[in-house]
Amino acid sequence: VLTIDQPYETHNGGRIVFGPQDGYLYIGSGDGGAPMRDGFDHHAQDGNMLLGKILRIDVESGVKPYGIPASNPFTQIEGYRNEIWALGLRNPWGLVFDKQTGALYIPDVGNAKREEVNYQPASSAGGENYGWHIMEGNRCFELPPVFCNVDVDGVTYPAVAFVSPVAVYDHSQGCAIVGGGVYRGATEPGWQDVFLYADFCTGQIWGLRGPVADYQDAWQSTLLIEASFPISSIGEDEEGNVYVVGYQDGSISMITER
Repeated sequence: VLTIDQPYETHNGGRIVFGPQDGYLYIGSGDGGAPMRDGFDHHAQDGNMLLGKILRIDVESGVKPYGIPASNPFTQIEGYRNEIWALGLRNPWGLVFDKQTGALYIPDVGNAKREEVNYQPASSAGGENYGWHIMEGNRCFELPPVFCNVDVDGVTYPAVAFVSPVAVYDHSQGCAIVGGGVYRGATEPGWQDVFLYADFCTGQIWGLRGPVADYQDAWQSTLLIEASFPISSIGEDEEGNVYVVGYQDGSISMITER
């Protein structure tokens, strides 16, 4: 269906998911960067490249190899591939839709300092720019703040406001974020609507809950479990239970307090 040239071995993105409301295929693509070159290839901000993006295509349109949804945000903008739905990502590891609401959670692996979770509401028309390589998490990446969101090294970036992540943690708490699943199971009622994500190095598993009217107006991330093994992936079953995959032995374990 689609081949994306990967210039280096790292930052592959990797997860593909169908949108629960529109049925289109969403593809998380890493920026293709390599160690010691992080961010300096500008792939995530280059509208002519599919690297460092979320792509949105129609694989049931009858068009070979795929169709482009007319509502994709850059179809009428010169200098952008029509497949692009959102941009400015380094390595979206485990993006997932909330099947009930249609919202999209986008964990993005950071460079040397910060890991992040981005959130795209179901009402989004696409086109979000999540900031990499200008931003890492909620801060400038290796640049003084005055240089954020302007021309850097002669490269002009889109004149849009970067979308800030809803959750960030630094490398005192881990090394690489791993997503993700929205809990809808029956055994843990207190976890309903909670997005579960982990860190590869520490095995810690967090629950992220969005703002609740009349209760709190900010995103809240809570440490739920400290696993005894590195976690490489998280997924859901049809009943809304969430599972983690152990990196060392390939074990699959259901996330539960019991």
